[in-house]
Amino acid sequence: MTLLIGALTVGLILALLALGTYISFRIFHFPDITAEGSLTLGAAVSASLIVMHVNPLLTCLMAFFAGSLAGICTAIIHTRFKINGLLSGILVMTALYTVNLHVMGKSNVSLSNTPSVFSVCQPGIACFSDQSGFRVLGWFVNGMEFFMLIFNLLLIVGFTLLLFWFFRTNTGTAMRATGDNQQMIRALGVDTSLMIMLGLGLSNGLIALSGALLAQYQGFSDVQMGIGMLVWGLASVIIGDALVDSKSLGFLLTGAVLGSVIFRLLVAVALQWGLDPNDLKLITAVFVLAALVLPGMIGKMKKKGGAC
Repeated sequence: MTLLIGALTVGLILALLALGTYISFRIFHFPDITAEGSLTLGAAVSASLIVMHVNPLLTCLMAFFAGSLAGICTAIIHTRFKINGLLSGILVMTALYTVNLHVMGKSNVSLSNTPSVFSVCQPGIACFSDQSGFRVLGWFVNGMEFFMLIFNLLLIVGFTLLLFWFFRTNTGTAMRATGDNQQMIRALGVDTSLMIMLGLGLSNGLIALSGALLAQYQGFSDVQMGIGMLVWGLASVIIGDALVDSKSLGFLLTGAVLGSVIFRLLVAVALQWGLDPNDLKLITAVFVLAALVLPGMIGKMKKKGGAC
């Protein structure tokens, strides 16, 4: 049960990564690899400020703005200097490695015995008197872990609803239109370069916030923690698309969140079955490949079945 709750909690934290990836890859069709650097940047900013006794909630806000700045830098390189989008992201991601080292002052920062945003879960445990946990269907559940799960669930639901509302406003609609047809929206007088900056800023801000929460949850920040996270975000979006099978914005955002949780559960199951942690990145790539290939294969099989 502890493994299940831990997997669900991490899946919800990384749902912010999935939402950020959805904005860049699905709305703007922008191959933004900055995500791997901005996630670490969010963790580095949050961890460094926490050890300086800054309020953990404030460090999350600072991490969001730091990630947004990284995304805006990528957008400026792409829109102002006409550099290929993929190359722009690679340039910023590479630069962020050094930035993250300078922010932390070393390769990793420990957050043991420090407060975190999850400290708000402590009062909830008091509802169970002096018990450190409780039983659900015969399984013992740690009280702190349970309330961290509920905290993250409420947080992600709130961010998903906020994004759904934002993308239905005039600015959000203009951003979506920019991703669909830049020439058309430019003819209507919209500054598409500004829309891309806002979009990538929002995307990387959410990703950095995910890094900040992940660092506070696992108790450390490491300069290598962002490696492979872009694949995680893409896998979550792809799995979510297959789950909801809809073009509705609300369903697609919900699908990205569900995809993140399901993907983390798959990884947890693989580890539980004895997977060597050193092989985790390889298994992640295999899961993503399966998520990309299976929907097409299933579609072909359905067409053949219908033809028969």
